[in-house]
Amino acid sequence: MFKWMMTAFMMLTLSGCGFNTLQTTDEDIKASWAEVLNQYQRRADLVPNLVNVVKGYAAHEKEVFIRVTEARARVGAIQATPELVNDEAAFQKFIAAQGELTGAISRLLLVAENYPQLKADGLFRDLQAQLEGTENRITVARNRYIDAVKAYNVTVRSFPSNLTAMMFGHKVKPSFTVENEKAIATPPAVDFSTPAPAAPSSSTGGDSASPSNGN
Repeated sequence: MFKWMMTAFMMLTLSGCGFNTLQTTDEDIKASWAEVLNQYQRRADLVPNLVNVVKGYAAHEKEVFIRVTEARARVGAIQATPELVNDEAAFQKFIAAQGELTGAISRLLLVAENYPQLKADGLFRDLQAQLEGTENRITVARNRYIDAVKAYNVTVRSFPSNLTAMMFGHKVKPSFTVENEKAIATPPAVDFSTPAPAAPSSSTGGDSASPSNGN
């Protein structure tokens, strides 16, 4: 009887000191982070096909292709696991790599503006639409993660739940910073609905280019 009463007392005490909140918010972080990783992986999977389609029309844009490929490789080299959110340095490294990939994709899409035939390509337009949708889902998933971390960190730092957090080894978790948001919050945006001015296309005879519509 005494043991049961002590157990009940401990449960009530822990509940009142934020134990249940810590467990709930920690699970929210795991779920929201998993969705962030899923959407980033979806984007990475789109990159090779996107590069190949653009290559078909702009093979000489080698530097852009190299940057995109290298940025994607750097993202893939990082072990993106649920435990990443417990390591501030690893988390920031991962986010920086994603920011580089975002920038590289943006430059790739801007290249397409110079090639009207590429912009009209059905596969390219489909990939671009998929990419845009994925970037929007990344933004939503990232915002959910930010909210989950905020709720958790407030519990970890507030009294008396901070005592419970220390007792059970709960520490604050990293989130996206203002700098991260500036680098990766804005999805690459290129408007393919409006016609672009005629731009140079590669000639068969050498490195010189002539306007696609002529002068």
